[in-house]
Amino acid sequence: MPDPSDPASRATHPRPTADLSTDQGRTDFTAILNERLPTKRVIAQGLLRNERDEVLLCQLTYKNEWDLPGGVVDKFESPATCVERECREELGVDLPVMGLVTTTWLPPYRGWDDAVLFLFDLGRVDADWIDRLTLQPREIVAVHWADPSVVAERTAPYAARLIAACVARDTPPYLENSAPRQGVVGPAL
Repeated sequence: MPDPSDPASRATHPRPTADLSTDQGRTDFTAILNERLPTKRVIAQGLLRNERDEVLLCQLTYKNEWDLPGGVVDKFESPATCVERECREELGVDLPVMGLVTTTWLPPYRGWDDAVLFLFDLGRVDADWIDRLTLQPREIVAVHWADPSVVAERTAPYAARLIAACVARDTPPYLENSAPRQGVVGPAL
């Protein structure tokens, strides 16, 4: 981001001008801001459990760690719609979002920039439910029910912390790097 107090920066990044007294001027100014302001990757995932309180994890084709169902939110798509779409595309099933469990800010990880992750409750199903799934082979190798030890062993550290906090049902509404932020308190779910 250019430093407005630096004269060299002002010369190479002139202040946007638009006539804010007109609708077109305000639209033009918004377009300038959209172009210049930072963007953040948004991820939406779902927490689905079975009767043994195990969590559904996806074994992916493109990374070693297993992960919750979901993915990157497309432009102009809501996070909840993203989870539903990803479940339909990758698992071949319609899973309605039951509500928001938590959000977490994720710092840069393995070459990815930082992101915000929305974790949604997808409810509970019987363990044999996974036998009826139609997996998208381009992205999903298999799905597994995972207890806490499997979650800790097979998922990325931030995902293991996130899932452990959610399964323990003491998740604040906002996390940073999948852990409570110092000084932030919220209701237990």
